[in-house]
Amino acid sequence: FFKYPYAVKGDTRILKKEQNDLVPQTGPGTPMGEVFRRYWLPALLSEQLPTPDCEPGRLELLSEKMLAFRDTEGRLGLVDEFCAHRGVSLWFGRNEQGGIRCPYHGWKYDITGQCVEVPSEPNSGYADRIKLKSYPMVERGGVIWVYMGPPERQPALPEWEFATLPLSHSYMSKRLQATNWLQALEGGIDSSHVSFLHSASLSRDPLFKGAKGNQYNLNDLSPVFEVVEADGGLLVGARRNAEDDQYYWRVTPWIMPCFTMVPPRGDHPVHGHFWVPINDTTCWTWSFDYHPTRPLTDAERQAMIGGASIHVLVDKNYVPLQRAENDYLMDRQAQREGSLYSGIEGIGMQDASLQESMGAIQDRTKENLVSTDNGIIMTRQRLMKAAKALAADPDYKLPGLDPEHQKIRSVAVLLKRDLVFKEAAKDAFRAEPGKPHATV
Repeated sequence: FFKYPYAVKGDTRILKKEQNDLVPQTGPGTPMGEVFRRYWLPALLSEQLPTPDCEPGRLELLSEKMLAFRDTEGRLGLVDEFCAHRGVSLWFGRNEQGGIRCPYHGWKYDITGQCVEVPSEPNSGYADRIKLKSYPMVERGGVIWVYMGPPERQPALPEWEFATLPLSHSYMSKRLQATNWLQALEGGIDSSHVSFLHSASLSRDPLFKGAKGNQYNLNDLSPVFEVVEADGGLLVGARRNAEDDQYYWRVTPWIMPCFTMVPPRGDHPVHGHFWVPINDTTCWTWSFDYHPTRPLTDAERQAMIGGASIHVLVDKNYVPLQRAENDYLMDRQAQREGSLYSGIEGIGMQDASLQESMGAIQDRTKENLVSTDNGIIMTRQRLMKAAKALAADPDYKLPGLDPEHQKIRSVAVLLKRDLVFKEAAKDAFRAEPGKPHATV
C-alpha cells in the first residue's frame, strides 16, 4: 500500500484509507512509529523535573507508557512505567538514593532501568537479571528530549536554534491536543487560513500587532502556494500581492518529522511548533518563541505566559482551560461583531478547536483539496516516502537527522515578482548566531 498515495476521483485528490491509517499510527512496530523513533523528540519541560529526587512523572509517547525521573545526582531517567515484579505503576514510587523504588515490595531501579535491589532476594544476584526498558534523555533549551530508537543509531543532539540560545532569549510551552499528531501538523503548515481564522488577532494580539506584513495578509485573501523540497523536509511558501511589483512571501519550513516554524512578524519573537504523538488519538503541541538577537522583554514573556500568540492557558497537567467540554469558551457575540473571527479567543486555541472538531483521526478519504493544500499534500508524500524507505532499509538516512538540517529559519520577505523565493531568500533560511531574522 505504499505505492500509490492518492486515489483520484474526478479532479479531486483523495487520500486512500490505507494511507490515512499509515501516517497517523506511531505505536511500536508501525512504519511511521519507526520513523519517529529515529529522532530526538521533546518529552518534558525542564520545569517538570526541576530538582534531584523530585517527584517522578508519567509520560506516554508513541503509545509507550513510561516514567521519567531525576535521580539524586540530577541524572535523567526514562523507564517503563510498570514494575517488573507484578506490574505496579512506578509513579507511586519513592525517588530516593539514586533510583526509583516501587512502594509495593521495594524493588528499585536506576536511570537505565536496571534493577539494583530486590529486598526479598538479597545477595542472590537476582536483581542483576531484571531490567526495565529505558531510553536516553538530554536537556537543552529548557526542554528534556528523548531518543526512543535503536541505540546504535542515536543521532547527534538537537540543534534547533531556540535550543542553542540563552534561556533569556526563548520561551517554550506545551499543551495537550485531542487529535492525532498529523492533523495538528497539517494545521501548522497551512498558511492560507491566517487571513480568515486569525484575521482579528493580527491587530489585537500583542505578539502579532503592528507588523507591516499583517496588512498583506488581510489585503490578499487568495495566496498562491509554492512548495519546494529542502534538505530536511519542505519549504512551504505563500505569496501575496504587494506594492512596487513585489510579492509578500511567508515561508514556513517543515522539518521531518514534526517541526514547523511560523514566519516572523516585525521585530516580534518568532515562533513554531513540534507536534509529538502521545498515541494515535492525542498529541503534545509544543510551542516555542524566541528572538535570535536579544532577550525577550518582560512584556513579551508575560504575554506568552498569559496565553498570547500561539501559547495557551493550561491546567497543572497541561490541558487547555478552553476545551471541547466547555465549547472552548466560544463567544458568539464577539464572532458576530468581528472582534474574534471564529468566536474563540487565542490563536493557539483557534487552531486546536477546529482541528479537534475533525475528530481524533480525520477521515481524509472525504477531503476535497485545492491549490492552497499543496504543502499538506507534499508533506504527506514525503512522510510516506520516508516510512517506505526506512521499512525497506534500516540504514536509510532520514531527512532532518543531520544537525545542519535543523539550523533553519522561517522567512517573511518582500521580493520582486520575477524572483524565485528559494534562491532569492537563500541566506535568510540559514540560522546563524547574531543574525537578525528576515521579517516584514
